[in-house]
Amino acid sequence: MTTDISPEGLMAAYEALGWEPEGKAAVKLSTGEPPASNYLDPNLIKDVVQLVDGTIVECNTAYGGSRASTAAHYQVAEDHGFTAIADVVILDENGFLSLPVEGGTHLTENFVGEHFADYDSYLVLSHFKGHAMAGFGGAIKNISIGLGSSEGKCWIHSAGTSRTSPWGGEQDPFLESMGEAGKSVVDALDGQIVYINVMNRLSVDCDCDGNPAEPDMHDIGILASTDPVALDQACIDLVYAAEDGQSLINRIESRNGLHTLERAEEIGLGSRTYELVSLDD
Repeated sequence: MTTDISPEGLMAAYEALGWEPEGKAAVKLSTGEPPASNYLDPNLIKDVVQLVDGTIVECNTAYGGSRASTAAHYQVAEDHGFTAIADVVILDENGFLSLPVEGGTHLTENFVGEHFADYDSYLVLSHFKGHAMAGFGGAIKNISIGLGSSEGKCWIHSAGTSRTSPWGGEQDPFLESMGEAGKSVVDALDGQIVYINVMNRLSVDCDCDGNPAEPDMHDIGILASTDPVALDQACIDLVYAAEDGQSLINRIESRNGLHTLERAEEIGLGSRTYELVSLDD
């Protein structure tokens, strides 16, 4: 972890992982819903994205908005500055690919964008924040909902009962399904995936919200890990430790958000036990 939220801080967090991508590298992030969402600044991530020679990848939304169609989504990626720093590919522009889910309660398969398989390694850059349905969004949400095709997003939200609508599913099964979908991604990549969470602009709302609530707490820092469960848990703990984190805590607790981590740990996606190492010394 570093409290230095800058290109240099992000580079230090990445380098501390001691990881190098194999083959063709993808950088998964949220392109952000217009007009005012809190997506990661391209100037913040540019150096790391270019260091790994990464292609920025995203999937279309299932709720409408400005990123529900491929053509419109590419325009958003350009408008938000991502095409200026790297190639951008919408993974489900040509459909979806089914990944098997091992050990799932709700899902036996997970539908990701078809171009998911074009890449050998994934660097997952997540803006940590709240979320209206999941309570919070971090690394696990980015590799589950984030990598899901439109059908896959509906599949996760409905806990494996619908590929056409993301609405109306039960809360805990949805949270559990995120962990299950995330595990299918990690299993498919056989360890060639690492995670960085940026804790700035900590709104209670997600980057999928084009008009999110203004953050009412201070920025915290950048954290990196090879374990998405440990990473998200560490971010949660930092929010709870902050003097001004109550709004985000309320959002997390009102949606039972920690259950995502409980289920993810239970099925072997990662561990909620971690050691936080400061890079600031």
